[in-house]
Amino acid sequence: MSDLFENTAPKADSYSAQDIEVLEGLEPVRRRPGMYIGGTDDRALHHLVAEVLDNAMDEAVAGHASRIDLELAADGTVMVRDNGRGIPIDDHPKYPGKSALEVIMTTLHSGGKFSNKVYQTSGGLHGVGLSVVNALSDRLTVEIAREKQLYVQDYSRGLPQGPLAHRGNVNRRGTTIRFHADAEIFGETAHFEPHRLYRLARSKAYLFRGVEIRWSCDPALLSVDATTPASETLHFPGGLLDYLTAALKDRKTLTPSPFAGALDFPNGQGRVEWAVAWPDDDEGFSHTYCNTVPTPQGGTHEAGLRTALTRGLKAYGELTNNKRAGQVTADDVMGDACILLSVFIREPHFQGQTKEKLVTAEAQRLVETAVKDHFDHWLSGDPQSANALLERLIEKAEERARRKQSKEMTRKSATRRLRLPGKLADCSRNSPEGTELFLVEGDSAGGSAKQARQRETQAILPLRGKILNVASASVDKMKANQELNDLVQALGCGVGKDFSTDKLRYERVIIMTDADVDGAHIASLLMTFFYREMPGLIQEGHLYLALPPLYRLSHGNKQVYARDDAHKDELLSKMFKGKKPDISRFKGLGEMMPAQLRDTTMDPSKRSLLRVVVPNAADPEEKPEFERTRSLVEELMGKKAELRFRFIQDNAKFVKADDIDV
Repeated sequence: MSDLFENTAPKADSYSAQDIEVLEGLEPVRRRPGMYIGGTDDRALHHLVAEVLDNAMDEAVAGHASRIDLELAADGTVMVRDNGRGIPIDDHPKYPGKSALEVIMTTLHSGGKFSNKVYQTSGGLHGVGLSVVNALSDRLTVEIAREKQLYVQDYSRGLPQGPLAHRGNVNRRGTTIRFHADAEIFGETAHFEPHRLYRLARSKAYLFRGVEIRWSCDPALLSVDATTPASETLHFPGGLLDYLTAALKDRKTLTPSPFAGALDFPNGQGRVEWAVAWPDDDEGFSHTYCNTVPTPQGGTHEAGLRTALTRGLKAYGELTNNKRAGQVTADDVMGDACILLSVFIREPHFQGQTKEKLVTAEAQRLVETAVKDHFDHWLSGDPQSANALLERLIEKAEERARRKQSKEMTRKSATRRLRLPGKLADCSRNSPEGTELFLVEGDSAGGSAKQARQRETQAILPLRGKILNVASASVDKMKANQELNDLVQALGCGVGKDFSTDKLRYERVIIMTDADVDGAHIASLLMTFFYREMPGLIQEGHLYLALPPLYRLSHGNKQVYARDDAHKDELLSKMFKGKKPDISRFKGLGEMMPAQLRDTTMDPSKRSLLRVVVPNAADPEEKPEFERTRSLVEELMGKKAELRFRFIQDNAKFVKADDIDV
């Protein structure tokens, strides 16, 4: 077997100037797209549309555009058009003979957003948006309407396919970008999801009241999506308050109306808008934005809001002589709230090119100062609602303190709610009979699962990334791991010698991860944890694996789901013989619509589950199998890397190329 690992590559005996490779133009983007858009997966693909739409939104926010069109064609081509000023087409002073448009489209870090001369605030800060989209598109056309003249230029994979062409008179103005994502980068099966682009357009319209966004999509792309309209004009004069009202629908809240408002920062430093509500069911969310760009990981603007609301409630408690208000923390205030926050600031600094977290330090002070006074007036203006809200938050703080003192979690009673750890969305049934806890991979999948679940009997606990491998970790690391602590608290049955199924809060514990290699890895880590720390959970039949589909096959009104490639091939031969159905591969649970996740994976009347079992060591006939299981766990998950290496050597000959997920 050692021959399989022999290094047959030629030795590098020299290292000289001729070995130094210089990448010019947009070649670095095509070589390493992950450095610019975070990868080549489905999320990165849709980020291309966000980059182009952000540029159009910058024109609107700057007061030069009032309308934006977003269109998805049947062949996957995306069109974004605004009625703004239009990208300049005159020669760039630094590049004689080359238009400013071509410089922007073919040069990284070029644009009009590096100073405050053209845009006071902008989402396309880094100056790489359009050039990156251009580099990663197999075809792109840009139309510029300026001074009633139309100019057009075509590109392919970052390279102009001819000079900028003058196409005559036109009675409009603005920029139009049409692009088709390159299959060489994103794969042949990659495609834009209409519902994701529609939600993106709608969120942008909510974020800036002055813009009208006209959405359209080829109806052929909506054959299996009844929730996304083929066309719609999106305009929301109420801004974030309209957004929050639509999101809450008929859900009851602790206060009659949300805490909402908008304010310009002093000295022209920008603007903040917010809308916050506290739902009675304690299932909140947080969506924050900077210059209309989503910041899913929050940042300094969110920290400013947290501080303003927390200090405001504590100050109100002191004002009303409520001494218990001092124990309330920001997590109590924000943890279960429905939060929308949008800021517009100059020269924002983000963490990474994909702009998921705002790190501009000044944003925290600006938001806190702006929101604090408004929140104080809002609380004092309705003492009855303010007192009800404060009492609920104090209750949370007291329950948190009790959990810290108690070693064991007890089942919640019918008369008092129990606030559980982490982001757990608990079920409403008080007894464990018939209840299920789904352990879900990531917040995105957790959000879909919460909407898909049966609230009475199904609870959801999102886990962030790959949990700790307990087979190779120290006891101190296990105790310090927050994900494992949350899991143990949620189950309530203890670990090790303290484990007791009598205290288990759910009848079934279901591991629900993506149907790919990473999902299998996370499931393996979780099963290792239960095998090592809660073996009784497995031995008494409480642990299961969900079986989400990997593919969706649709033709006409017929739609079915396939677990894996073999199941897909079986369905193609039996149900779609002689037909060519549309086949889409799910990138993960978070990409599935809640109705799809419910019907395929969570509904007890339709789903399939795998029960996790371990042979009983007390049974003489099963003892050899039990010992083999224990040995295998130690080999694959334990501290000794040489055991894993030996296992790979011994089993590499059984792996076929088709088994490798690339």
